[in-house]
Amino acid sequence: MHQSPPPPLFPPHQPAPSAFRHYAQRRALWDTLWDSKAVRAGGLILLLALCGLVILALVREQTGTEGFLVGLGLAVLPVPLLIAAFRWMDRVEPKPWRNLVFAFAWGSCAATLVALLANGYATKWLLTSIDVSQRADASSWGATFVAPVVEESAKAAAVLLLFLFRRRDFNGIVDGVVIAGITATGFAFTENILYLGNAFASDQSFGYSGLGATTAATFFMRVLMSPFAHPLFTSMTGIGFGIAATLAPSRRVLRVLVPVAALLTAMVLHGVWNGSASLPGLGFLAVYALFMVPVFGALTWLTIWSRQNELRTISTHLPAYQAAGWITPPEPLALSSMRARGIARDTARRTGGPAAARTVAEYISFATSLAFLRQRAYRGTADQDFTAREQELLHHLWQRREVAQPALASSVATTPRPFAAPVWPGVQGWPPPGRHF
Repeated sequence: MHQSPPPPLFPPHQPAPSAFRHYAQRRALWDTLWDSKAVRAGGLILLLALCGLVILALVREQTGTEGFLVGLGLAVLPVPLLIAAFRWMDRVEPKPWRNLVFAFAWGSCAATLVALLANGYATKWLLTSIDVSQRADASSWGATFVAPVVEESAKAAAVLLLFLFRRRDFNGIVDGVVIAGITATGFAFTENILYLGNAFASDQSFGYSGLGATTAATFFMRVLMSPFAHPLFTSMTGIGFGIAATLAPSRRVLRVLVPVAALLTAMVLHGVWNGSASLPGLGFLAVYALFMVPVFGALTWLTIWSRQNELRTISTHLPAYQAAGWITPPEPLALSSMRARGIARDTARRTGGPAAARTVAEYISFATSLAFLRQRAYRGTADQDFTAREQELLHHLWQRREVAQPALASSVATTPRPFAAPVWPGVQGWPPPGRHF
């Protein structure tokens, strides 16, 4: 005999009762650990700040003050567009800003500093180790075989850290691509400052006024023609960690091999791209048109498909809570449609002002997290605190339901899309057969 999911713990007009002890226990645990977490967070911020100061000094030393300012002004241009693109990918379940800020800071400060020092050391080693007649090729060898390994490893460290320590925010491919893409955007930003600043300094040494030929060519190649290059390479690593996030903990070997294989793929793509710059004639354009653009198109398709799959996850797993009486029948449809979500927020803003719209947005966020939590549990990848986390999210939904549910119900009326609640094992009983939590 199957046991249905538990009914609501408390009515909406009452605060969380004493029976809701796990929530208070979690807050007490958080308060107890706050000091140590603050120390770790402060140490990480200090580390990134020091890396930023060092990389600032190194870049300014190479480019000069004027070159640095020109490089900074030109390098910042693609950054808002790239971040906006990754935020659009992440609209279903937006990641906390602190994760994205960390990823960008790691890419622009720590990863760039590691790459700058390691690449410089490797180039010097090649110059002193190879035959004199081949030293002209040392820079090309370093860019093709050394830089991809160093740079992709340094950027992958940010994805690994968030995968390990912010596991709750890492649910699949989209999350991996977004984190990796933001990290690589930060890396490319600092690297572009260096390249553009050096190009400007070179033009100034030849007597050019304003942006000379070298600066214009560098801007065209790095900012206009290939702003997606670094995000594309590192997104391969993000895909690997995203796939690993969907695997059960018992598949330990595969959870390690998939990210490693993805990292190697990122290195290969990066090496092919860097190596194509030394090809004669139209070789670079051929690699760009016949290899890099199709790979970029495939990544774009995969990300869009994964985002649609995230919406299907919501419509698949939320009916379990509808059957238990936590949410109303229109909500799985409304929450699995980006258009309906927007209409619900607009409706709440018209009737209750910005505060009501914010309440609806919070309700959507908690409901989405709940669906992904249930999906992880059904796959067998949930953490040990599944029950506490589930009830915590339900508590937040219950507190906001009076404002959010009418807005979501009205949004369904203006969203012409047939809906049939999927048959999901959790509707009849929880946990599913063979799963224990």
